[in-house]
Amino acid sequence: MSVAEEPLRVAVGKSTGEVSAVLQRPPDAFALVVLAHGAGADMHHRFMVEIAGALVERRVAVLRYQFPYTERGHKRPDPPARLHATVRAVVAEGLRRAEGLPVLAGGKSMGGRMTSQAAAAGELPGVRGVVFLGFPLHPAKEPSTTRAAHLAEVSVPMLFLQGTRDPLAPLPSITEVVRGLGSRAHLHVVEDADHSFAVRKTRGHDPAAVIPGLADAMVSWLAAMGSGATAGNGHGR
Repeated sequence: MSVAEEPLRVAVGKSTGEVSAVLQRPPDAFALVVLAHGAGADMHHRFMVEIAGALVERRVAVLRYQFPYTERGHKRPDPPARLHATVRAVVAEGLRRAEGLPVLAGGKSMGGRMTSQAAAAGELPGVRGVVFLGFPLHPAKEPSTTRAAHLAEVSVPMLFLQGTRDPLAPLPSITEVVRGLGSRAHLHVVEDADHSFAVRKTRGHDPAAVIPGLADAMVSWLAAMGSGATAGNGHGR
């Protein structure tokens, strides 16, 4: 299924201005996911484009967006307050455009973490769940779980999509974090994937299967939550 991208401009605030966003909505969508990019990329990165396309094939509308620093062409992320403000503004736009569809929010690495921090602060009313495409549990070579402390304050369901070779979230550590969150958190493990969800052909893994697998896991989670009760298993592949 090919769905055209609708370019948007979303106002964040007077001091920040607007950021770019792209909405893809299949005509029979059963949910809408607001996705933020990671620290080292933007919404046009191949991973973001491909995961959005795979979700659209599965009847999930996707709204992906820039943070202010990538909008300006900079590499250094904005301060957390500005990132949170952007999450709030784009999620609000997603809720307006959802037209009754359940709305989820999250993103790749930093984008997911900023979304969950906003959710933990009670700033994302109306969002049904949070999705992490590689939660960055700690900086490189600095093992810790302090970045996960705020997750206890997130009241909605959470889906963690994590690779077994992710150096920013060793599997035993992220497994323990998810277990501690109880029934509202679910962990989906991608065998041999690193933080970018790259897998090794030399170990018998198919890189082309990773994105579809992530999308299938997200749709299954949505269905289990009840928001995707009519989703079924069919898609336009």
